[in-house]
Amino acid sequence: GVWFRYGDAWTLQDVDVVVPAGTRTAFVGETGAGKTTMGYLAARLYDPEKGAVKIDGTDLRELTFDSLSQSVGVVSQETYLFHASVRENLRFARPDATDEEIEDAARAAQIHETVTNLPEGYDTVVGERGFRFSGGEKQRIAIARTVLRNPPVLVLDEATSALDVQTERAVGEALER
Repeated sequence: GVWFRYGDAWTLQDVDVVVPAGTRTAFVGETGAGKTTMGYLAARLYDPEKGAVKIDGTDLRELTFDSLSQSVGVVSQETYLFHASVRENLRFARPDATDEEIEDAARAAQIHETVTNLPEGYDTVVGERGFRFSGGEKQRIAIARTVLRNPPVLVLDEATSALDVQTERAVGEALER
C-alpha cells in the first residue's frame, strides 16, 4: 500500500510488491514510471507518504541507520567516490575489511587489474568525485564497495549502465556468486 509523490502528482499509488528472500526482481518501464523511486524506497533514501516498506516484516522506519545500512546496499547509475585512496573508498563500506577482502571485492567487480596498474595501486587517491576514472570504472568501484559489504538486500539502479556488455556479464556473474 505504498504511495509516493515528488510534488502534486503521485509517482506511486497503492503499490504492493513482495520480493521473496533469495530472489531477484527487475522493474522495467518508461522514464518516470517510478523504477528508481522503488529502489530508493527500498533503501529508505525516501519514505512513503502512505503505506510502509518492510524487510522481513519490519517497517524500515523502525530500523536504526546502522541496521538499515547493514541490510540494504545501493549502487546507482550516479556513483560517488570520496577524495581518498581507492582502498579507503572501498573500506568505507566495511571498515574492518582486510586488504585481501578488498582485493577480492575489486576482482568480483572487474576493477582489480585497473587499480593495480595505477601509480600507487590501491593507495592511489581517486581525486575529487573520482575524476581519475571513467564512468564505468567508477561504477565498478561502487559495485566492489557494495560487494565488500555483502548486504542481504541489493538495489541496483542502472548500476552497470556505463559498462560494456562483457564486463557487465562478468560483474553480473560475480554478484550472483
